[in-house]
Amino acid sequence: MGSMNSSSTDKIREKKRQFLAREQRIIDKALQCLLRAGIDQVTVAAIADEAGIGKGTVYKHFQSKSEILARILLDYENRIRVNMDQGIAAAEAGNPGAMVKAYFHSRLSNPELDRLVQQLEERIQDDPLVAEQIAELHAMRRATTERIGVMVQQLIERGVLEEVPPHYHYLACWALAQGAVDVCFNKGFADQFSDKEDLLRFITGIGVTMGNKGQLRGAD
Repeated sequence: MGSMNSSSTDKIREKKRQFLAREQRIIDKALQCLLRAGIDQVTVAAIADEAGIGKGTVYKHFQSKSEILARILLDYENRIRVNMDQGIAAAEAGNPGAMVKAYFHSRLSNPELDRLVQQLEERIQDDPLVAEQIAELHAMRRATTERIGVMVQQLIERGVLEEVPPHYHYLACWALAQGAVDVCFNKGFADQFSDKEDLLRFITGIGVTMGNKGQLRGAD
């Protein structure tokens, strides 16, 4: 009897593993399609073809294209959260620049993906079909920024950063990263992008020291 129960449990686990693996394949292939063709050109049928499965199989995992896009958003935000947790831990251990470096690395290691994710959020943020997922995204983002705020306040108290409201530091980093992503796709600068990776490293270096104590002297 015990052997039969064990065998049944193993089969259930294997089915679950296969289900989750197929779900991840759908997400991975959807992302490939989106990066290649853009949001408007990608349909559930196109994603199914890319994944090598039937359209009906996709709907066993996701009720709509919007749900697939929301999952991509959540996965991306979660990667940022994990990177920021590591950066914050390193800052707590004595490397004050690690937190900011983690943020810039999260967004600038793949500007194409970062821009796509922003476009996805704009597209589905008011879609009632994924209201729950968008609420989860916002909650995840708030939790991350709150942790950043606590760490920034500690760095201010230690005399590392300028004494301004903590969110000034975070938003300044956001603005610099946002500008870096945007400049990568500005056609007016296209002839200067043979060294894009080096440019993004330079911008990251600026971001790591931005807001350090003493930078506001003489600012007026």
